Amino acid sequence: MEDDPIFSPLKFRNLTVKNRIFRSSISGRFDGEDGSLTQTRINWESKFAAGGVGAIISSYVPVLMEGRIIAGYATVHRDDFIPLWAKLGEAVHSFDAKFIMQLSHSGRQMDLPGVHNQARKAPSSTSRTEPLHGFLCQAMSKAEIDHTIAAFARGAWRAREAGLDGVELHSANGYLFSQFMSSGINDRKDEYGGSLENRARFLLNVIEAIRNAVGRDFHLQVKLSAVDHNNVIPWEKPGNTLDDTVKIAKWAEAAGADAIHVSQGSLFPHPLNPPGDLSLETLTTTYDAMISSGVHGMRNYLLFRYPPLRPIFHWLWFRMKKGKPIEGVNVEEARVIRKAVKIPVLCTGGFQTASFIRNAINAGAVDGVAIARSLVANNDLVQQWAAGADRPEKPCTYCNRCLVSAMKNPMGCYDVSRYPSREAMIDAVMSVYRVHGQFVIPSKEVMSR
Repeated sequence: MEDDPIFSPLKFRNLTVKNRIFRSSISGRFDGEDGSLTQTRINWESKFAAGGVGAIISSYVPVLMEGRIIAGYATVHRDDFIPLWAKLGEAVHSFDAKFIMQLSHSGRQMDLPGVHNQARKAPSSTSRTEPLHGFLCQAMSKAEIDHTIAAFARGAWRAREAGLDGVELHSANGYLFSQFMSSGINDRKDEYGGSLENRARFLLNVIEAIRNAVGRDFHLQVKLSAVDHNNVIPWEKPGNTLDDTVKIAKWAEAAGADAIHVSQGSLFPHPLNPPGDLSLETLTTTYDAMISSGVHGMRNYLLFRYPPLRPIFHWLWFRMKKGKPIEGVNVEEARVIRKAVKIPVLCTGGFQTASFIRNAINAGAVDGVAIARSLVANNDLVQQWAAGADRPEKPCTYCNRCLVSAMKNPMGCYDVSRYPSREAMIDAVMSVYRVHGQFVIPSKEVMSR
C-alpha cells in the first residue's frame, strides 16, 4: 500500500487528498425543486465516501436557477442553502473523504428546464440553436455576463462558508464555459468572441472573481475538454483543438487554478464522454421526457423509437469512437496538458483497472483519476483495489444505461446482467432512499410566508 501510487496522498497547493481516486461528477434528481438538498443526496454521496474514494466532486451545481440542466439537482444560488451543504460536507468528511463542489451553468445545454426555466431561451455565448437536441438560446449581454461572473464568485464563497474543501469550474462538455471557449460555438464579435484569448475571457474572469471572493487559500480546479470534437452533427465546426486547450490550461493556472481536470467533447453526452455504448432501447423509454425541451427532440425520439431508423443515429454517434479506447480515453491528452502546466492534472474516462491507473500515474500522464460509472457499479471499488483486486468481480460494462435512465429514473446501475435478478437491481438503485430525514411540523410563521 505504501508504494502503491493509487493510495499515495495527492497534494495540491491548499488541499491534500488521501489517495488518487476522485468520484467524478454524477448524480440524479435527488433534490428539491427549489434547489435545496435532501437526505437522499446525502445518502448518495456518502455511499462513495464510505467506499474509499479520496474526494468527491459533486454533481453539477448551478450558481443560478437559469443555469440548471435538470430540475431536481441541488443548487448553490442562495445563502440559506449554506447549512444544507455544510451538512453534506460533514457527512462526507465523516468517512475521511474531501468534498469539492462543481460550480456550473448550463448555458444553452438545458436538458429539462423545469418550471423555473420553462418556455424561455437559455442564456449562452450565442443565439444559434444547439444542434443535437435543438435547445433555443439567446446570446448574453455584457450585463448578463457580469451578473453570471458574480454568481460564480458568490457560489464559491458559499461553498467555502459551508466548510467544503474546494470548488471545480465545469468548463467542459458543452456547458456555458465551453460555449464561450469553443471556436465551433462562439460567434460573438465583442471582447468575449473571436480570438482564443477573447473566448477564454469569461472563464478567466470567473477565476479572478472567485479569487477576489475567497482568497488564494481555497482550492479551485478547472475541468476542461481536451478536444471539442464539436462535429457530432457532421456539418458543425470541429471546435477547439488540444493546442487550444493547452493554452487555456496555462492561462487558468496563471489566473489562480490549483488543478486541471481533463475530459472530452463539446456537449453531454458525447460519443467520447462518457465512452462506451449507448442503449437506444433505453432511450426509447426515457428520451420522450426531452421532446419539448428542444426543437430537434421529436426527430431524435423517432430515430430511437423505430428500429429501421436507428442505424442513422448509430452511424452519427459511433463513428467518433472508432479506434478509441474506453478505459483511459483521455489519458494521452491529459499527458500533453500535464507537461504544459505545473499544477496537478486529473483525468476522467472509464477507469476501473488498478494496474492501468498505476501505470498512468507512474508514467506521468496524470496525477489522479476521476471515476463515475465504475463507482456507481461498484461503490467499494477503491476498497477492492486495496484488497488486491485489479478489476472488480462484476465490472462496469460501460452500457451507459445509468446515464440514459436518469432523465426519468433515479440514478443507479441499470445493467441487470450484473445482478441476480431485476428485483435485486431495483433494490440497489433504491438504497439511497432508505435513510430518511426527520419530518417537522411547519410553524405558523413559516406557513405565513
